[in-house]
Amino acid sequence: MRRMWPEEFNTIISGAEEVMLETPAEAGEAPLQRKALKARITMQDYERIWPLAEMRFRLGERDGKAITLITTNPHYHPWHPKDGGSVDSVSDSGRHHKTDYLVVHFLLDDVKETSPA
Repeated sequence: MRRMWPEEFNTIISGAEEVMLETPAEAGEAPLQRKALKARITMQDYERIWPLAEMRFRLGERDGKAITLITTNPHYHPWHPKDGGSVDSVSDSGRHHKTDYLVVHFLLDDVKETSPA
């Protein structure tokens, strides 16, 4: 895999929180744990990165790491994009506008690892 995360989208993941996802296991097995990045992004940014969904990308700023945006993978259903609320604001000209947000997760793994899902 040699695809690099597009630099124009670095701001989307720059403030992301590193979390641990735990998927349920079958009887008698330990649950699968995966590192991930959790980010609250605007709907507009989500629409811009949607074409990159479910593809694995190397990260330039986190050397040796790769990410995959979770959108429809059934193994990671609890971490599909969810409503992140909205913020109402007023511009300098007095115009009201609303910004919608989504909470998204990116699987985070070492480039040397294979992605199980």
